[in-house]
Amino acid sequence: MKPPRVVLLTGNHLCHNPRVMKEATALAGAGWDVEVLGAWTDASLKARDIELSRALPFRFTPVLDLSAPGLLEKAKRLGLRLRGKAAQLLYRFAGLSSRWQLGAVVGALSKAAKGRDADLFIAHSEAALLVASHLSRRGERVGVDIEDWFSEDLLPEHRRFRPVRFLSELERGLLRQGTHATCPSKVMSDALSRAYGCPPPAVIYNAFPWADRKFLDGVGKDRKSRVVPSVHWFSQTIGPGRGLEDLLASLRFVEAAAEIHLRGRPVAGFDRWIESLIPEEWRSRVFVHALVSNQELLSRIAEHDIGFAGEMTFCRSRELTVTNKILQYLLGGLAVVASDTPGQREVAAQAAEAVLLYPSGDAAALAGRLNTLLLSPGQMACAKDAALRAAEGVFCWERQEPAFLEIAGRALGGRLDGVKI
Repeated sequence: MKPPRVVLLTGNHLCHNPRVMKEATALAGAGWDVEVLGAWTDASLKARDIELSRALPFRFTPVLDLSAPGLLEKAKRLGLRLRGKAAQLLYRFAGLSSRWQLGAVVGALSKAAKGRDADLFIAHSEAALLVASHLSRRGERVGVDIEDWFSEDLLPEHRRFRPVRFLSELERGLLRQGTHATCPSKVMSDALSRAYGCPPPAVIYNAFPWADRKFLDGVGKDRKSRVVPSVHWFSQTIGPGRGLEDLLASLRFVEAAAEIHLRGRPVAGFDRWIESLIPEEWRSRVFVHALVSNQELLSRIAEHDIGFAGEMTFCRSRELTVTNKILQYLLGGLAVVASDTPGQREVAAQAAEAVLLYPSGDAAALAGRLNTLLLSPGQMACAKDAALRAAEGVFCWERQEPAFLEIAGRALGGRLDGVKI
């Protein structure tokens, strides 16, 4: 029998979509015919995508390539930017939302999706919400993965000119009428259900395979000392609004020596920003590292002792989610110090002794949690052991994958054509 065909809609780089990669790989491993519709906007990330694609059991199709050289491509990029800018100005001064506010890829993603004959489409991004909504009205089977609560995301100052109502309407329609819905935490699932009067989306944690630990390289690339304890934080970008303000403000209260390692791409003005926040006596112990490949990241995390997850409380999406970050710390065997958001409380409740919570914005309390670990090697060791137990028992992809496959199978109305789930 012909296997079911599923198309995952992202419009993004594959290397920046670990959740999409895991879901697509799981479906392909279960015998599905899987395609991911993404896009290329950055030449270095494009190279990483091409390298990744060589070993994947599914197809990755970029519907738009904004990284290509040449005058024609440059003109295309300029035209898309101007169209997006015009859409933002129209919204700012007239309050009129449009599809072009959802990114340059939305048109190409829509065209590509409508040309696919698929049994199931799954939306994974803001642009994909609109495309999936159109597909649903056309009678296609459509599901949605609320990786982030898109209409409740970003800093307050960035939300002023954001089409929040438009995004909310798209979310409401897909959550009520789609064949299935998933999200990364129970607290987000419950909140979405209350907000939109829809069934609670199924919870699929942003976990990574326990089997990835087999590939830890055991190489020390980050740390300057194996004796001094080390605190690690990572994100795609380093700058304001990501919780680092708490960590850096806490250093003046920390009573033990430690190294602080930050990984990511610095935002504009980063050097001045971070220099203004680091106490003078700590400046030689704070290190900034470049991004590494997805394959290497767990090895670099596992070099350290404490993972910091200081999610902020200024937007509901960040409060309610369970990020890749905190779950990768557990998989790497790190003790975790995390801000007391509802999403991270959910993890702490299932990772006894591994996660120490502090009130977001309370630098002294954060320092107290760090001191608890840094001044007690025994407690540090217990927390790291508990992290591995929690990762293996709950927060690894091997525990999440069967639930995801069952949800996707049900979305086809029970018609699996002999495909295993």
